[in-house]
Amino acid sequence: MVTSPDTSVAARARYEPVIGLEVHVQLLTVTKIFCSCSTRFGEPPNTNVCPVCLGMPGALPVLNRKSVEFAVLAAMALNCRVNETSIFARKNYFYPDLPKGYQISQYDKPLAEFGFIEIKTNGGGSKKIGITRLHLEEDAGKSLHEGFPDAAEKTAIDLNRSGVPLIEIVSEPDISSPDEAYDYLTRLKEIILYTGVSDCNMEEGSLRCDANVSVRPRGQKQFGTKTEVKNVNSFRFIRQALEYEIERQIDVLEAGGMISQETRLYNANQGKTYAMRSKEQAHDYRYFPEPDLLPLVVDEKWKAQIAERLPELPEARRARMVREYGITEYDAGVLTATKNLADQFEEAAAAAKNPKRVANLVQSELLGRLKAKGLEIEQSPISMKGVALSADLVESGAISGKILKDLYDLCFERNQDFPAVYGKEKPQQITDSSAIEKMIDEVIAINPRQVEQYRAGKKTVMGFFVGQIMKATNGQANPKLVNDLLSKKLE
Repeated sequence: MVTSPDTSVAARARYEPVIGLEVHVQLLTVTKIFCSCSTRFGEPPNTNVCPVCLGMPGALPVLNRKSVEFAVLAAMALNCRVNETSIFARKNYFYPDLPKGYQISQYDKPLAEFGFIEIKTNGGGSKKIGITRLHLEEDAGKSLHEGFPDAAEKTAIDLNRSGVPLIEIVSEPDISSPDEAYDYLTRLKEIILYTGVSDCNMEEGSLRCDANVSVRPRGQKQFGTKTEVKNVNSFRFIRQALEYEIERQIDVLEAGGMISQETRLYNANQGKTYAMRSKEQAHDYRYFPEPDLLPLVVDEKWKAQIAERLPELPEARRARMVREYGITEYDAGVLTATKNLADQFEEAAAAAKNPKRVANLVQSELLGRLKAKGLEIEQSPISMKGVALSADLVESGAISGKILKDLYDLCFERNQDFPAVYGKEKPQQITDSSAIEKMIDEVIAINPRQVEQYRAGKKTVMGFFVGQIMKATNGQANPKLVNDLLSKKLE
């Protein structure tokens, strides 16, 4: 639960927040950016290291070509201009997990600039959030402060992460609320996942976000003094941290105080931010060009080769699926939540008699069961081909909706795909008119009061009779046939 300062509604209305986000994304390369050490997560501490990523004297960096291609692919997906020439620089600062005493990054000549992401607004429109820059850099190591007997006196260092390739994506200060920040990050993650350049796993540190936030009187052009919020490990917590920090800054200003330009940490348990250190300026890092690396040149030919690997991105795919399959924008949004889900759906829909029914079954029957079991789509016992088969069986009248639900339940109980369960159970709808008429006569005979209500004009009683017939047949009677015969009998 977020604990925020007691800022009055009137005071809150006098200010507007200005938010910019810095997102670090780990690239999904097999080796590090400047050496051949593995990037595999979870290895024993300080085992994926070598003289280069340990910063040993005389060890020279060699740029990983795949990391460049991944970074360019991400930049293109984010509508950035990819610069033909970019320069690596040394970002100098002292920290125990930075063995060289500097981080190889990019500064005044980054790989890509001037991109944007569009997010939805509350009014149903869209808003463009600018991306200032996207650049390559190496990750630092990791300082560990917990889980050791002497953790109160000492810091443990794991340098496995040192030299892992990152892209840093810096937004313009175009974000006006914590909700917009959440939407921007959600959209950014979705796009990056579609490109395949990162797994964006926040628990493993593959996606990390720092937020810069300030407040200013509404209508004022000049920015207020900003603070940086770090150490936030989920989008939900980022939204909560921003909510708290905005309220805190307003309270300080309303009391006549001044905001300190500083870095603050967010404590999720308390729902508060705490001062960590004064915020550094660019000149504090003493950037200068990296003398051991040549300028990075991405010419038009190389860019064209990389562009060929750019997939159809989520927004374009949603629009096309609405056109091609006759599904709603909401349906398309659910079905394109991940590239894997979208790929599977399209493969199944292409072979199905009614793609819209496939879309409905994915949402109404499959995703709900997966959520209840805590499973991802990749862990589903029912494949998309299985969903397509079930949709075709319902479409043709071979099984009813009730039978389908029962079969789906069996699939999850047995951890088997739909074709296997259906082949074994072979449930069939009852389509024998005489058999259904006989059951209808029996139900009508024992429910005279409901018959009178129906004939007196209460047509909703029809649902009662249909329910009784379906119950008597264990859901196997053909629903259309039941409705047609019942109408005739009751009329």
